[in-house]
Amino acid sequence: MTANEIRDSFKKFFESKQHAIVPSAPMVIKDDPTLMFTNAGMNQWKDIILGTRDPEPRRRADTQKCLRVSGKHNDLEEVGHDTYHHTMFEMLGNWSFGDYFKEGAIDMAWEYLVDVLKLNPEDLYVTVFEGSPEENIPRDDEAAKYWAKHVPEDHIINGNKHDNFWEMGDTGPCGPCSEIHVDSRTPEQRKASGKSGRELVNQDDPQVIEIWNLVFMQFNRKADGSLEKLSMNVIDTGMGFERLVRMLQGKHSNYDTDIFQPIIKAEEQITGLKYTTFEEGEVSKEQDDINVAMRVCADHLRAVSFSIADGQLPSNAKAGYVIRRILRRAVRYAYTFLNQKESFLYKLVPTLVAEMGEAFPELKAQQQLISKVMKEEEDAFLRTLDKGISLLDKAMDEMKGKGEKELNGEQAFRLFDTYGFPLDLTELICRENGFTVNEEQFNVEMQKQKERARNAAAVENSDWVEIAQGEQQFVGYDYTEYECHILRYRKVTQKKNEFYELVLDYTPFYGEMGGQVGDQGVICNEAETIDIIDSKRENNQTVHIVKQLPKDPSAQFMACVDTEKRDASAANHTATHLLDYALKQILGDHVEQKGSFVSPDTLRFDFSHFEKVSDEQIREVERMVNDMIRQDIQLDEHRDVPFDEAKKLGAIALFGEKYGDKVRVVRFGPSCEFCGGIHAKATGKIGFFKIVSESSVAAGIRRIEAKTGKECEELLYQTEDILKAVKAFFNNAKDLQGVIAKYIEEHDSMKKDIEQFQAQRVQALSQELVKKARTVNGVTVVTGKFDMMPNAAKDLVFKVRELHPEGLVCVVGTIFDSKPMLNVMLSDDMVKDHGLNAGQLVREAAKLMQGGGGGQPHFASAGGKNPDGLSAAIDKVIELCKL
Repeated sequence: MTANEIRDSFKKFFESKQHAIVPSAPMVIKDDPTLMFTNAGMNQWKDIILGTRDPEPRRRADTQKCLRVSGKHNDLEEVGHDTYHHTMFEMLGNWSFGDYFKEGAIDMAWEYLVDVLKLNPEDLYVTVFEGSPEENIPRDDEAAKYWAKHVPEDHIINGNKHDNFWEMGDTGPCGPCSEIHVDSRTPEQRKASGKSGRELVNQDDPQVIEIWNLVFMQFNRKADGSLEKLSMNVIDTGMGFERLVRMLQGKHSNYDTDIFQPIIKAEEQITGLKYTTFEEGEVSKEQDDINVAMRVCADHLRAVSFSIADGQLPSNAKAGYVIRRILRRAVRYAYTFLNQKESFLYKLVPTLVAEMGEAFPELKAQQQLISKVMKEEEDAFLRTLDKGISLLDKAMDEMKGKGEKELNGEQAFRLFDTYGFPLDLTELICRENGFTVNEEQFNVEMQKQKERARNAAAVENSDWVEIAQGEQQFVGYDYTEYECHILRYRKVTQKKNEFYELVLDYTPFYGEMGGQVGDQGVICNEAETIDIIDSKRENNQTVHIVKQLPKDPSAQFMACVDTEKRDASAANHTATHLLDYALKQILGDHVEQKGSFVSPDTLRFDFSHFEKVSDEQIREVERMVNDMIRQDIQLDEHRDVPFDEAKKLGAIALFGEKYGDKVRVVRFGPSCEFCGGIHAKATGKIGFFKIVSESSVAAGIRRIEAKTGKECEELLYQTEDILKAVKAFFNNAKDLQGVIAKYIEEHDSMKKDIEQFQAQRVQALSQELVKKARTVNGVTVVTGKFDMMPNAAKDLVFKVRELHPEGLVCVVGTIFDSKPMLNVMLSDDMVKDHGLNAGQLVREAAKLMQGGGGGQPHFASAGGKNPDGLSAAIDKVIELCKL
């Protein structure tokens, strides 16, 4: 079976078991403050498991794109070095929300693996949770009983808390789990080992591995570490697709399957190097390095491509930094072991799209963008690598001069922190040149950085205090005020700041999501008024941020949104929809939203486009948007529309967004989009639209920032005030443009006259200085102090050198705009034969005028703060020459 056939068979099997087959959620998570990436199949169901969303349908199955490179699940450094770890991988999973539980999950898993896929039952081993006396959790005898229907007793293995008790994080849903392991060793390997598969389960044997984990979620872990029962039992299974394909295709490495081999073949073709599979046996160290590098590149190509397709560009912050780090790791391996000194990964994108584009159409649709972004990132990092290698070469030269053999760990860390040089690359280059690296010092610096990052991001949440049961109802589309009660609250501590999060039963507050900032306002009653300083979205509900708790949290309140800020945000949000439509009309259908930010003050819109938007095009966009504003088009809103029906309405689905079974469609005339945000009731409410900037964000991504309504009015006043001020400079001339043009022409003419006069003055001064020069032990010493511009002083000392090219020490001090400047010029023989260095001389002498500087051995300059020290600095240079 091919990989695509195996994926389809999984979906068909669970569809036959009454599971709804759902699409993969985006790998990049945009509206969950607790996660950057989907790292498990259950991430998109968190709100259902926590009881904040309707669980229907109760049976679901899918293949989920996952990324594990940070936090608890961090496989990055293993990737490429073994046969089965990956950054991006597919997780096949089936879920039950309050429907079947342990017996159903175990029976279905066994039926699929043995009856459908025909795996040999003798090769399968299962683990069950051995229990935890300290938490009063017994052994999972229930799961063991159900497994006993399918496997002999010696194939059921007790597992510890690390392996067989699944937890989402430090807090949240958790429970015991059963892992299914497969012994894929050849008969020869089994004979040579002398060990049974049972003995090798969870022993890091590359051929006896876990392929499926059945999680039985029963508990919720509280902040104090205690466990409480979930409101419903949940089945959450996850099977590594890559590992499953490996089993079924009879391979001993995931990279030898048809998931990765087409990419590796493309690498061989581009590099001219050969990849050896597991079956080909032992290889040399050089060949092993090539194999690892090709595996790293094949894996990381997928992770970076899918991330870009899901809307996450490489950057220096948060999720973007993780993607940049993955890409740079691949570039570094290709550079070091595949001899790829130019961008390489982007050349593999067509192969990836050909292999996975059918199953994941976002790859095919965004192939051009993925390639452009990847190539630009590769080129930038290769330039950085060259600079880092140059700095490392310099450091090694200095060590040679001092007779040292070990590179300081602090220097190695600076290379890592500033230039992205991993420690192993620094060690490799040093080792090739006979040096070592102080790894202990490097680790100390790395730990310091981690502690700084941890302290900066540390957030401590208390347990939720439940006042009343129930699910939150959002009423903000129709109301800005609504009666409510607090369902639950918790205390949050971050950077020594304390605040509280409230969940209301009914809320008109829009929690920050989809680029639109959260509402502000108050909750109040006759006894008190509590400010809502922000609203966030978490687990599909609005969380209200307050500085203090109400005196009586159980009281009834009126929730009131700040309507002035709400209306301004709504106008800006609607303007982004009109902008998106106008850009498509004027630039082309390739334009796709890649991010947005909407606040009461401004709007920002990122979109795919491969060149700068011209001034004429910007003007066309503005005219089109403002025309739609003047038409005062009414909001045409469709709530809870089935997804397929919404597409028939003309709504455009964005790659990288997760849509539910029911969606909301927002239409303003020709603009029709999926959107859950707050909008103006009619386009006329926007008032006016004006683009204030257009710039590049990344390869193929442009950004427009704009203002609307009152902010446009303020912008107009600012422009008017500037124009009035400029007119005043020119006596309120009627033809301001003509007057300024004439002024510039006169200025340029006078500048040429000044430069000519300055050149004549420099020529005369240089001759005068040489005439007045004194001779000390056969050396001509020229000194002077003048009021002149710095560039003229530089010309002056070079003129002196032309007039006296040998045996010259020239020191000229100048003062311009109350700041001193020191210039030192030496003839070549003074540098070569007398060992003088202008840079060293000027640095020492500049201290007398509270300054610093440097330069080349024959010429250097320095600036300072104290003009009174200039004469002493000139004398100091002559003194240091020791003539």
